[in-house]
Amino acid sequence: MLKKYFGTDGIRGTVNDTNINGEMFFKFGLAAGTYFKNLKKIKQTAIIAKDTRLSGYTLEPALVSGLTSAGMHVFTLGPLPTNGLAMLTKKMKANLGIMITASHNPYYDNGLKLFGPDGLKLSDKIEKKIEKLIDSKIIKNLSKPEKLGRVKRLEDSNDKYIKILKSNFPKDFSLKGMKIAIDCANGAAYKTGPKLLRSLGAKVYQVGTSPNGLNINQNCGSTFPRQIKNLVKKYKVNLGISLDGDADRVILCNEKGKIVDGDQIIAMLASRWKRKRILRGGVIGTQMSNYGLQKFFNKQSIKFIRSKVGDRHVKEKMKKYNFNLGGEQSGHIILGKFATTGDGLLVALETLFSLRKGIKASQIFNNFKITPQILVNISVKNKSIINSKQCKKAIKKAEQIIKGKGRMLVRESGTEPKIRIMGESDDKILLNKCIKIVKRTIK
Repeated sequence: MLKKYFGTDGIRGTVNDTNINGEMFFKFGLAAGTYFKNLKKIKQTAIIAKDTRLSGYTLEPALVSGLTSAGMHVFTLGPLPTNGLAMLTKKMKANLGIMITASHNPYYDNGLKLFGPDGLKLSDKIEKKIEKLIDSKIIKNLSKPEKLGRVKRLEDSNDKYIKILKSNFPKDFSLKGMKIAIDCANGAAYKTGPKLLRSLGAKVYQVGTSPNGLNINQNCGSTFPRQIKNLVKKYKVNLGISLDGDADRVILCNEKGKIVDGDQIIAMLASRWKRKRILRGGVIGTQMSNYGLQKFFNKQSIKFIRSKVGDRHVKEKMKKYNFNLGGEQSGHIILGKFATTGDGLLVALETLFSLRKGIKASQIFNNFKITPQILVNISVKNKSIINSKQCKKAIKKAEQIIKGKGRMLVRESGTEPKIRIMGESDDKILLNKCIKIVKRTIK
């Protein structure tokens, strides 16, 4: 059964269009609150964080109203990275945590990411149960006047999150003498990122730390690495860190100004953890992980398994196979030893920890040769077009042509009205031919 509201990573869309508006956020809050308050032996508490979008001021009160109408007490945390919310949900023993964000999307989008009391994103099964409650009659789930929830703002959530991050490393871990550049995408980590690095003694050069509600991810952040490259070259820093709007993704830049994507970061971490004997089982990648990464792990005798796209699916497979490392090319990386979801700042700290003895970033990255990859996103009115006879025929034809020389992946976006076409091969002419076959048919 397909889900009605939830996509690959929560609920997301354009503000005041379809499901992203005050009325629906009230319903989302009421439904989620109703489901989680009925779980036994857990106090009736929800915590809410958000990124810096202007629409957050409209959607958060509606969400709070829905939760308190269901009888949940609510703590609002203000702007905070997504994994900070996940960590605090678990630490505060809340019923659930809700992040108001559209991650790397433009300012005019927004949405929700929901976490259970264990700090994990919700399963498909729970999401479907919440969807059923969303579509039920509102009056059925409203609490009696004396049972309504209360609301309180917590002002120290960023400090608590920084404390948790630092607790994962030795007490003497210091970045003193290092110069670091950080691009916070004018998003959720605009305070936390620079503050964390300075608290460890680093000299910090920052950009993307002046949010105005409309500039989140705008020509900055992990989807626009030019900013961090410029900063690294200008100030001759040891490492550049580029986050996305809710800081669950990270792209790095070495001291020479070369961008390091999620696959290269994962390759470095897996190799290092294997040497240190802390890599458990192997690595979970996704359908989008570069074929070169797979070949690298084969040479390193590191087990590699692909999951569906989305860090929730990565985490589910990590749990299934008892692996402690997984992630995506986009920079969603889960360090299972420390976290339950992607955390850009945590990955950056783990990288910096490996550089603390004077090692250069260019020495530890670029462990494998990237297989040329083309990714094409096509905007569509109806994503089900991918299931049409014409599209299926075109995809099959492309797969047959590239077989043995590369791979093709055509899928629906879980967060946007788009079809994503990805192809990989060392034969670029063949690769372009296959991409065109599918692209032309969809258009």
